[in-house]
Parts: sequence; C-alpha cells; structure tokens
Amino acid sequence: MDDVRDTAEAVARASYGKLVAFLAARTRDVAAAEDALAEAFATALAEWPSRGIPRTPEAWLLTVARRKLIDAARRRQTGEEAAPTLALLTDELVDAAEGDVQIADERLRLMFACAHPAIDEGVRAPLILQTVLGFDAATIASAFLVAPTAMGQRLVRAKNRIRQAGIPFRVPEREELAERLDAVLEAIYAVFAEGWADPAGTQPRTRNLAEEGIWLGRLVVSLLPEEPEALGLLALMLHADARRDARRGAQGEFVPLAAQDPARWNATLIDEAEERLLRASRMAQPGRFQLEAAVQSAHAARRLSGKTDWAAIVQLYDALLAITGSVVVAINRAVALAELHGAERGLAVLDALQDDARLAQYQPYWAARAALLARSGNAPAAAAAYQRAIGLESDPAVRAFLQLQVH
Repeated sequence: MDDVRDTAEAVARASYGKLVAFLAARTRDVAAAEDALAEAFATALAEWPSRGIPRTPEAWLLTVARRKLIDAARRRQTGEEAAPTLALLTDELVDAAEGDVQIADERLRLMFACAHPAIDEGVRAPLILQTVLGFDAATIASAFLVAPTAMGQRLVRAKNRIRQAGIPFRVPEREELAERLDAVLEAIYAVFAEGWADPAGTQPRTRNLAEEGIWLGRLVVSLLPEEPEALGLLALMLHADARRDARRGAQGEFVPLAAQDPARWNATLIDEAEERLLRASRMAQPGRFQLEAAVQSAHAARRLSGKTDWAAIVQLYDALLAITGSVVVAINRAVALAELHGAERGLAVLDALQDDARLAQYQPYWAARAALLARSGNAPAAAAAYQRAIGLESDPAVRAFLQLQVH
C-alpha cells in the first residue's frame, strides 16, 4: 500500500497541473476538472493495490478523470452546460493518452486563462497556484497574507467565472499579453519560493517545486523570448537556486547568505542567470523581476570580488520600492541600509513599518529587527524580537539558528 500511495503522490506532484490543464482546456470548467482528477486519484488508491500500478499512471488517471467528467455531465440536464464535457467522448488526444502517445502539456494556457482580465486581479496568482500545482487554499492564503476562508471563497468564484464567461485557454496575442503576464510571472515565482523555503526537500508537498518553478520560467521564456520581465524572473530564480547547496552546512544547519562560501555556489547557474539578465537589460524596460535579479547578481559578485557592494544593492532596492511599494522590499532595503550606514539607520526604517498589521506574523521582519537591535547593543529588545521570530519560523534549521543568536 505504501508503494501505491508513493506512486500516486509522485504522479500528483509531477502531473497534477498538466492533467487539470488538459481537461479544463476542453471543458472550460476548472473546478469540475479538479473534482474529476481527485476522484481519479481516490480510485487509484482503491484499485492499484490489488490490480497493480498501471504501466502509464498518468494516462490511467486521465482516462478515469475523463470518465468521471462525462458521468457528471450526463447526470446534469443535457444542453450547452454539458456539451463541452461530453465532447471529451470524441477527443482523439485523450484516447491517444491511453496508449504511449505523450499527453499535451497545456499548463501555460491554463495559467493565462487564470490571468484573464475577467478574473479579479488579486486572485489570479493564487488561482494559478491551486490549478497548476494543487496547492490548498490554506497554504495559498498563508503565502498571500489572507484568511483561508476568504481565499477559498475567492478561488471558487474565480473558477466559476472562467466557466461562466467562457474564458479561452490560450496564450494571448501581443496586445493582450502585458496585463496578464504579470500574474503568470508572480505565480511562477510563488511556486519557486515554496520550494525554496524547503531546501532540504523534506516536505513532500514542496519537494521539487523550485525545479518546477524554473521549468515554468524556462517555458515562458521559450514562448516569449522578447519579454524582459520573463527573462528577469528566470535570472532571479537561477541566481537563488545557484546557492542551494551553500544554504546548509555539513550537519544540515542553516547558513545565512553573508556566511555562505561562494565556492559552493553553482557557477553554471550563475553564468546562465547573468546572461539572461543581460539580455533583459538590453531591452531597456526595467521591471520588478529584473531589479530583484540584479540584487542577486550584486550578491553573486562576491564570488569574484570577495566583498558585497551594499551601495549598489541599496540603489536597486530604492528603485524596486518605487515600483512595488512592497513592505517585503522595504524590510530588505532596511537590512541593506544597515550594512551601508549602520544598524540605527536600518532600525529607523523598520520602526516606520511597525504599524503594518501584516508584519505581526511575518517572520523575516522580526528576524531582521532582532539582528539590528543586537548590533545596536539593545540586547533585551533583540531577545524579545528573536523570540517572536523563533515562534513564527517553521523550518527547524532556521529556528535553531535564531535560537543560537539569543544566547
């Protein structure tokens, strides 16, 4: 039974979004596709232990999910509502999937459907995360600092909107692209960040998500090679992923960026990131992801110069803050300012942010505040801030690192 469950989980991680996209592109009913696929996975867990794991699990799941969709459509009144699903009966691509023919990957089309202007802007990226990677509403809500119930309701409304409005599953034309690309890129980065938060790969839910994010980033760049922000996002992810091995010590302990050995960074990934960022910069259309990649590029330069150019990093954060107004960027800028001008300067910036209610549960704010308070000599306040950060941290290695700072 464990082997069956492990196989089902592996297929889910690798193919969930691919299968949802394939079915939803034909029915324009994302929720129904998700429900049918969930039933298919439940059927697999019930049947595979006795019948054996099929030779092509992905195709088996697609076939069962299609049948579930068709059964559900037949239970409804026939007519326009059921017609798209019943059309699956004659879908040659789905029939081919029962053999050795490769199932078409339509995730990018699904992502752009979720980013359609008819979908509320604030739910586009969360919707992509749920439909393409199967994230639950609570996980998405946490990432976007929204209550789980509210996020769940927004996602349901968005899926209904796709079906009711007949939103097409396609990569938009050039004139439609800009307003929808931002949401797609934001969602890809959120995917990467979820995997990045688990560097040791210990959580099944997030395992391989960093690689998935990079894969999606490469896919967008291959389809839209002249989009500088797509290049910038890919460069940002490659720069971050290049430091994967250096983020943990020999015993699995957390190693902050400043203490990492640049010799352990992946030079191949850094070189590719620099090439992507250079291509983007030549287009002279700076944006959020290009600036964030440039910050990481400045950090990566330490492998050659032996030092970090904090003045350049502060300038980049200034530009990034002007574009985004992001409180996360403001926190990072405060840390960079402290490196350049002293802890008191950074603390002054953090003090100006402290009335933002979202920061009460935001661990990086408290960790940054604790470190700067310690540097300024305010040990009691630093200890209190460290305790807040420790209580909010889920990664055992980072929590252990923070606990060491208190003593």
